[in-house]
Amino acid sequence: MTDAEFAGVLVSRPDIARLAGVKRPAVTNWERRHADFPTPVDADVEVERFRADEVLAWLSVRAVPANARRPGEAAGMTYGDRFRAALTGGAPGGLLRAVERLAGPDADRLRGPMPLDRYLFWLLFLVLNQIVAPDDGLAKVVATWHASAHDLPEKLVPRHLVAELADILGRTGASSAPESRDAFDHVLVLWRAAHAREGGAFLTPPSVSRVMAGALAAVRPGAVRVHDPYGRTGELLVAYLDAAAAHGGSAPRRVGGRVPEPLERQVAAWNLRVHQDGRAVQLDDGPFTPALDPFADPPGAFDVLLTNPPFGRRLEDVAPPPYWTYGTARRTEFDWLQYIVSRLAPEGLAAVLLPAGASFNAGAAETVRAGLVEAGAVECVIALPAGLFTLTAVKTQIWFLRAPGSGEATHPEVLFVAGEHLGHHVTRTQRSLSDDDIARLIGEYVAWHRGRAAGRAFTGTPGLSQAVPVPDIAVQGHVLDPARYVRQAGQAHAAGAPGLAETREHLARLAEEIATRHARAEAADAEAARWLRRYGL
Repeated sequence: MTDAEFAGVLVSRPDIARLAGVKRPAVTNWERRHADFPTPVDADVEVERFRADEVLAWLSVRAVPANARRPGEAAGMTYGDRFRAALTGGAPGGLLRAVERLAGPDADRLRGPMPLDRYLFWLLFLVLNQIVAPDDGLAKVVATWHASAHDLPEKLVPRHLVAELADILGRTGASSAPESRDAFDHVLVLWRAAHAREGGAFLTPPSVSRVMAGALAAVRPGAVRVHDPYGRTGELLVAYLDAAAAHGGSAPRRVGGRVPEPLERQVAAWNLRVHQDGRAVQLDDGPFTPALDPFADPPGAFDVLLTNPPFGRRLEDVAPPPYWTYGTARRTEFDWLQYIVSRLAPEGLAAVLLPAGASFNAGAAETVRAGLVEAGAVECVIALPAGLFTLTAVKTQIWFLRAPGSGEATHPEVLFVAGEHLGHHVTRTQRSLSDDDIARLIGEYVAWHRGRAAGRAFTGTPGLSQAVPVPDIAVQGHVLDPARYVRQAGQAHAAGAPGLAETREHLARLAEEIATRHARAEAADAEAARWLRRYGL
């Protein structure tokens, strides 16, 4: 049953109590305490009734308290979720639980000899259809499969599999939009890991996506044109749009990117379709490095650009493109850096995930780094802990860039954030950043950004961050490794009583620390808003 079909259903107060899973007096209390509670459609009869769609809308913004949740109900479950599920004969969380079973304990039995990544791809495709076309999407998939298998994403599928998966999913529809997204994301995370193992894809870890997207959304909330030139499975675009919504920014009018690998491009389109409520997204083909197609996108085209491009490949026999204004790129990462800077609109910002070596390699790399730094294109470098990727323990860093000539300060500087010590193990070999880690990293960048805009000096956080003047970076050979500049917590100062200058510096540091903590708190609030938004609150 769709939301529109609820309009033709009438329910009494006892019905509302039963369907929402509360005692009968609770409904009367809701009516008495809340002026916006729906009005009965037939007030002059003995048993008053209400429109089910109005009741559903009212209940959908009221979360079930933790002490009232039933076994299996997740945090964020609303009375509307219960009401919808009970009225349609489903169960809250039913789709998510079915997907967890199909992608977990039942996967080996169902897939047989089929590779795991292909099985999960099919499951993802079926979950998508159940979400976007709950009435007949799965039936059409099964019918199309039997009629002409070659029109579907993969042909090497056991005959029984599509019908069996469709039957299970069809009996367990989602009770809410957040549950739909959670079910899709659960399969997507597993498919990404399996796909990475099979094809060597370095997909962006979710916690890293949130740092990159959250930082840009916090300081550039009104972006109109958002782009990922190497979009992989759309994870960074989804993260940015979620973060922008959490910060209260208007939705960008143009969202798009380029994804060279066809399978990933298909999954990226699905990902954005599930998360962005039908907003038009343009995803095109593209090269593994922009020098091979330097005119794919016009210069100055984007307000926000974020990407996790391929790195470590040598460039040979490539004609120098027009945007190589800072030096010859011998490796793909320095081709990407120069391309990204050239495609930023005035006041545009970018976040790029790069290997740690890009910050300190000598030779041609140093020349390009020097050009970018001296042009004012580098805002910040955040060092991340090793082990965040599925396949490798390579150390990575996030470079935040701006369009040269925009946001120039009297005393240009670069912010360095040393986050190598953050994170926790999620498996024996893989790490992830916690919500607190993410808020800390975003908070440092936001505090520095706002202080710079206000003309305040940023003194940094001992052991975590330090703003360094560009002349001091030049003395270091334009090395951009945060470990070179960030002082350790508790580092000793010169002995003796503090003088007036030191006292002023200490007070300035305290003021900056307060501003930093405010920025961290805002980042934490935005993260909380992101989770509340997922559950319609």
